[in-house]
Amino acid sequence: MTPDERRFTAIYDAYRQNVWAFAAAHGGRQAADEVVSETFAVAWRRLADVPDPALPWLLGVARNVLRDAHRARVRSESFTAELGRGAARPAGDIAEDVAERLAVLRAMAALPERDREILILIAWQGLTPQEAAKVVRCSPAALRVRLHRARRRLLRAAERETADARESVGPRPQVGIVSEEMP
Repeated sequence: MTPDERRFTAIYDAYRQNVWAFAAAHGGRQAADEVVSETFAVAWRRLADVPDPALPWLLGVARNVLRDAHRARVRSESFTAELGRGAARPAGDIAEDVAERLAVLRAMAALPERDREILILIAWQGLTPQEAAKVVRCSPAALRVRLHRARRRLLRAAERETADARESVGPRPQVGIVSEEMP
């Protein structure tokens, strides 16, 4: 075993439970194992940067891992909400929900790349219009206009996709109790 491997093993053995407890307290028990794994992966990659004592540094890394996981969750929820904006979600059966989701995804895929890029930067990546404007190299005002137009095009495309999906399925059969009057 190399000196680096021995040092890492000693750090892991000494602080694994502390990092797990911190992660469980801040992110829940289900996330704790993943946070511990990622924290110690970072510690291994940056072993030369790990100070002595290592616990404060490790907890800082665990905090960042938890923060990044939270941001990813928020971006995902925001993206889902952005895709569904403007479309009412009736309480229907699951097949309708799946068909509607597929229609939105097909609508997103049908958009021009510029529109998809703006929507993803805002909804999925969680950027502000000012930050997204820097990414696409335009003014914040121009980006807001492009975002507004992209949202409108997405809504229209999703409505078309949903209508097309409903037409291809045809009328829904009536389910109910059979009347005694039937021949």
